[in-house]
Amino acid sequence: MRVLVIEDNLETRELVARALARDGQEVTGAADADEALAVIDQVDPEVIVLDLGLPGTSGLALCEALRRRGHETPLLVLTAQGAVSCRVACLDAGADDFLAKPFAIAELRARVRALGRRRALPKVTVYKTAELVVDVTARRATRHDSVVPLTAREWSVIERFVAARGRVVTRGEILEAVWGDDSEAASASLDVIIARIRRKLGEGFVRTARGAGYIVGDG
Repeated sequence: MRVLVIEDNLETRELVARALARDGQEVTGAADADEALAVIDQVDPEVIVLDLGLPGTSGLALCEALRRRGHETPLLVLTAQGAVSCRVACLDAGADDFLAKPFAIAELRARVRALGRRRALPKVTVYKTAELVVDVTARRATRHDSVVPLTAREWSVIERFVAARGRVVTRGEILEAVWGDDSEAASASLDVIIARIRRKLGEGFVRTARGAGYIVGDG
């Protein structure tokens, strides 16, 4: 798997690269946003590890720019800021996961593997209403005939909803399948992702089944 590590601190960048290489990842490094954009065009990474504290253009601004340009590459943010507000800002900018510094190398490796894991497509792959079409296979969503940009993490959650149309999907199911754990941080991330999906696809796309989870479509 091709991984791009965007980190201005050479020691940290090399540490992360060595750790990921142990899992057989093909790692490329970049020290700032400009170098990262050039590398992305050349390498087409499958996962991006991004430090927020970049010189010049910040990591947060770079993340937002990549999503505006239509890049859906799964993106893991590294930052020394551990506040909930920082995590929310990262997720709202389009990040798929978040890891606070200092971090455990084993957790970093596991999170990168999880982001890069290819999941089997669900049997039900299309959700369609008068105003909304969500095609999981093509990873394309349109609302009122306009394309809706969605991040890789949002698609991972949407896949679960579309595959289970008509039945309740519990929070535990989603957290285990998409995040790989049910920690407080993962649960908070899910809340942010659900809010973003509703904002982008409409409140009617997914309903809360109080005390049980979520449901899409009939049920």
